[in-house]
Amino acid sequence: MAKQMKIRSAGDELSNQQQDVYHIPVLLTEAVDALNIQPGGVYVDCTFGGGGHSREILKRLDKDGRLFAFDQDPDAKRNLPNDERIFFVPHNFKHLSRFLKLNRIDKVDGVLADLGVSSHQFDEASRGFSTRFDGPLDMRMDPSQPVTASSILQTYTQQQLHKMFELYGEVTNAKTLAAVIVQQRSTNSYQTIEQLKQALQSVVKGNPNKYFAQVFQALRIEVNEELSVLKELLEQLPDLLKPKARVAIISFHSLEDRLVKNFFKKGSFQEEAYNPFERDVKENVFNILTKKPVEPGADEQKRNPRSRSARLRIAEKI
Repeated sequence: MAKQMKIRSAGDELSNQQQDVYHIPVLLTEAVDALNIQPGGVYVDCTFGGGGHSREILKRLDKDGRLFAFDQDPDAKRNLPNDERIFFVPHNFKHLSRFLKLNRIDKVDGVLADLGVSSHQFDEASRGFSTRFDGPLDMRMDPSQPVTASSILQTYTQQQLHKMFELYGEVTNAKTLAAVIVQQRSTNSYQTIEQLKQALQSVVKGNPNKYFAQVFQALRIEVNEELSVLKELLEQLPDLLKPKARVAIISFHSLEDRLVKNFFKKGSFQEEAYNPFERDVKENVFNILTKKPVEPGADEQKRNPRSRSARLRIAEKI
């Protein structure tokens, strides 16, 4: 099964320069250092993308080390290095445990996830992630999935749209925004970015660039179910990590960061019922190594402005 997942060939690989254009890895040294790489260990890069973090992990592995790289975006496989130690899994990281077990891996020595959208995805107008271009309102990280930003705008109820923009985009006038979208969709198909921006001109509050960035963030999170798949990933970690194994997660907005922070603190998303007669305190499965998240330094932010909102949290399995 593992051999079937090695999707790499010399013709498909990109040069280092092309890979840098595809995506500049954020907090590269800090994230890989956090894993405390054991040369012969088994590691997972949940979000392969341009392969920057994976290549750094491979540098620190010996011939017996292995790296499993997940990415649901079919474009990402072009960045695979010609290295027998890496196994590419072309699926969402929510399927982490399933595919590791298919490859007879029960426990791993470390997991890394960079939750940000790649520069390549932002810079390709046809993907619909950026407000800078006119293109289809798509926003799917996995193009095989049926739900697009356009279909959400066309089919969600006013209440669903209101909650989506309020929770995922923190849009201040989310209720008004939802109402305008529903009112206009009988005459507006919302097929392109420009159609949406023009339709929303009357409700834009404050800086238009910031406003549309919040609207697009909400749509992208909903299209890709980003928060639910992150929860699924986190819930697999306690059983998947070996004792002393590390997990390093880079998030780019407060919703993701809060999920990671709370899970590292409790080791679960389940609320424990209070029992006044029970004295046993449930011990967490994680030792949190970052009281505050690690942020990019001034030099990195200058080199890569998109890194400014990155936050790295690190925990170790007890």
